[in-house]
Amino acid sequence: MELLREPLLHFLAIGVGLFLLSGLSGDPTGLQSGRIVVTQGQVASLATGFTRVWQRPPTDKELEGLIQDYIREEVYSREAMALGLDKDDTVIRRRLRQKMEFISDDIAAQAEPTDADLNAYLQAHPDAFRVQRRFTFSQVYLNPERHGEHLARDTAQLLVQLNQAGGKADVSALGDSFLLEHTFEAAPASEVAKQFGEKFATKLGGLPPGQWQGPVESGYGVHLVFVSKRTEGRIPALEEVRDAVRREWANVKRLETNEKFYRELLRRYAVTVERSERTGEISNPKSQIANKAQ
Repeated sequence: MELLREPLLHFLAIGVGLFLLSGLSGDPTGLQSGRIVVTQGQVASLATGFTRVWQRPPTDKELEGLIQDYIREEVYSREAMALGLDKDDTVIRRRLRQKMEFISDDIAAQAEPTDADLNAYLQAHPDAFRVQRRFTFSQVYLNPERHGEHLARDTAQLLVQLNQAGGKADVSALGDSFLLEHTFEAAPASEVAKQFGEKFATKLGGLPPGQWQGPVESGYGVHLVFVSKRTEGRIPALEEVRDAVRREWANVKRLETNEKFYRELLRRYAVTVERSERTGEISNPKSQIANKAQ
C-alpha cells in the first residue's frame, strides 16, 4: 500500500499509458499531426513573453505574427519528428533529458518536510549550520623588517605600555602602519583566519579576554592583541536556521528523487555497452549491464 502512494510510480504509470495509447492510435509520434490547436493559454504565454522582452504588450499585428510563428514551429517540429530527424541529435537529446529532469524536480518539489525531518537533517549535518566562534578584539602590529634584531625588545616594551593603558589604549597611534583595521567587532573565526591566517586565528582562540597578550604571529609579522569578548561556536536551534536547513534538505531530496526517477526508468531497458578490447576496461568487447537498479 505504501508503494501505491509514491508520486514517482503514478508518473511512470501515466507515461506507460500514454505510450500504449499513442501506439494504438496509429500515430507513433503521439502528436496528432493532422490537427494543431493554439489554446488561449498559449496565446497569452506568447504575449507575456513578448511583453517581458520589449517592456510593452504586442500590437494585434505583432501578436498575429507570434501565433503564426508558433504554428510554423509546431508544423516543422512534428514533421521533423515524424521523419526521425530528432534521432541522434545531441542538442535535442540534451534538451529532452533536461525536460525529463524538470519533471523529476517537480515531483521532488511536492515533498514538504516536517520539523522532525529538518531536525534530523540538522543533527546529521551540524558543521554545515554551526554558528562560528566570534572575536571582538584590538591589535597592534609590529613590522619585523623595521625592528630587525630589536623586535623582541620593542614588543616587550610596547606590551608593558599597552597593559598599563588596558582596554582604553589608543591602538591607532601605536605600533607600525598596517593595512587592516585595528579593531574588530564580533568577527567570525573564518574571517579572522582569512585576514590574518589560520595560525593567528587559532592562537586568538586560546587567549584569555581582558588583557593585552603577545606576540601573536600572522602572515604579516607579529601583533599584540586585546580580546575583549569571545563567543564560542555552537550548533543552533532549528528555529534559528530553519530556512537554510530547509533549502539544503530540499536539495538533497531533489537529488535523491532524480536518481530514483532515473533508476525506475532504467528498469524498462536492457542496456548493452560495446567496448573496444584495446581500452583494457573489460576482456569481453560486449558488456551487458544488468538492470537491477536499486
